[in-house]
Amino acid sequence: MSGMKRPIDSRQWSMTEQPAFLQKPLHQMSAQEWESLCDGCGLCCQIRLQDEDSGEIVLSNVACRYLDLGCNRCSDYANRFRNVADCVAITPHNVREMDWLPHSCGYRLVAFGYDLPDWHPLISGETESVHREGPSMRGHLISEDDADL
Repeated sequence: MSGMKRPIDSRQWSMTEQPAFLQKPLHQMSAQEWESLCDGCGLCCQIRLQDEDSGEIVLSNVACRYLDLGCNRCSDYANRFRNVADCVAITPHNVREMDWLPHSCGYRLVAFGYDLPDWHPLISGETESVHREGPSMRGHLISEDDADL
């Protein structure tokens, strides 16, 4: 693992074997490999509000109406762009420009050359590890349908 880039506080991050496909340039990853980088934390589906005067962006406790709050996955992923006009596709081509993504995001980590953390499902082998040990929003958000925005 020598020579691998690590975030400043490496105690939080994986010392285990990373998936071999992470050695590929982003644009050479298959769609399935790329999609597997999503850890299911729900942070990207959390609604952000922007102050009209200052331009400051703050996170709300509200999630997109299509985020299944039980499993933290989109309930209609195939149609997400049709359903939600401002849903953003995170791709190998635009991920580095998306400074609103959390620093723990698998897409972001890989794009900037960092290892995936131990709690990432690709490392732990468990989809629930992000909810036990990672930055999961499961249990912390309400649906947009139930919110008064």
